[in-house]
Amino acid sequence: MTSGINMLLLQFALIGLVFYFLILRPQSQARKQAAEMLAAIKKGDEITTAGGIVGKVKDVKDTLLTIESGTATLVIERARVIRVGSQSAPGTAA
Repeated sequence: MTSGINMLLLQFALIGLVFYFLILRPQSQARKQAAEMLAAIKKGDEITTAGGIVGKVKDVKDTLLTIESGTATLVIERARVIRVGSQSAPGTAA
């Protein structure tokens, strides 16, 4: 009876490890890369927003960016940026 319980616990542990290495760890790494990309935005960078607006950064504040897209000047949240230059945020289909 004890060996059956030990095997069951071993199987649960292995499933937990697979879940961690295939799902949780890659997500946390992608989240970290995206945060680094957003933190590195500076004046003059060309960005693409989640809504598809492409523009050049004119001013950088705490959580807000002022961008120029065509003839319009827009204020957007930093978190809405999915691409800076040619670098896409991990987990986006851009």
